[in-house]
Amino acid sequence: MSRRDQIVMTEDEVAAFLERERVANVASMGPGGRPHLAPLWYLPEGPVLRTWTYGSSQKVKNLLRLPQATVLVEAGESYEELRGVSMECDVEVVEDGERVAAIGADLMARYSGDPEVAASASQFVRVQAVKRVGLVFTPTRIVSWDHRKLGGGY
Repeated sequence: MSRRDQIVMTEDEVAAFLERERVANVASMGPGGRPHLAPLWYLPEGPVLRTWTYGSSQKVKNLLRLPQATVLVEAGESYEELRGVSMECDVEVVEDGERVAAIGADLMARYSGDPEVAASASQFVRVQAVKRVGLVFTPTRIVSWDHRKLGGGY
């Protein structure tokens, strides 16, 4: 008997999970029709994720051709600890320099953990923003699981 309904995360649990975790694996469709996977740091806004990357990257080429991706964020070291969120997303490729720089600054603040470091890196972010684009992943479907809800049983 399926216990799938027992491990689904609520919307609040999904948001908290995305806030806590640090790396999203993004799958876009490559030119040969195979998935292209890339890990990215991200900024969570509920289930919507923002990030930036080099504009010349393969993932950007893929997303310009087909602005859809599957995004996976997962955690856990053993089966009974597995939890994750998989999202089928529509993707906006952001080319506006100010928006790209804002995403970069927000990423720097989140991942440095120190507002002073983030503020002192503003020139670095502006220089990098010229070479980068922003990516906004808006979910059209979310699947989640938290095996800890099973209390160690299968």
